[in-house]
Amino acid sequence: MRVTVAALAGSLLGATLLGGAARAQGADCSAIQKTLTERKDIVGKVNAASQGKKAKITAAAACTLFSRLQANGNEGLKWITANKDWCSIPDSFVEGFKADHGRVSTLRTKVCNAAVQQAAMEKKARAMAAQQQQQGGGGGGLLGGPGLTGSFRVPQGAL
Repeated sequence: MRVTVAALAGSLLGATLLGGAARAQGADCSAIQKTLTERKDIVGKVNAASQGKKAKITAAAACTLFSRLQANGNEGLKWITANKDWCSIPDSFVEGFKADHGRVSTLRTKVCNAAVQQAAMEKKARAMAAQQQQQGGGGGGLLGGPGLTGSFRVPQGAL
């Protein structure tokens, strides 16, 4: 009987310790939720900026959002890879996350390249405008002339 009580006490102690470890690891399995919530928020901002009629997003702002989304994906992939087996993450989720991260990386590259090109074009346009000002060509018309001046009346009545 003493052996049985000792074995029972030992097994209860072992179960308690293992249960505590599982709970501690289970809490670790929920750590991905913070990354996924952050990812959802960033995607929401991207969608809101691109879908609204009035909401226009610059290439530089889009580059910033996609860079944050890519960094979030890197963090998520690192965590998923490290904890896939322990947290029983389905292969379909892992593959879907990897595919989504690949699309984000491709879009980020395109958007950031567009932002760089836009900045270069704006810089060039400012330099040309400054050069024209220095040369005394203050007009800036279509073909480099003084441009149109004066007024033009729109005809009244039915056309």
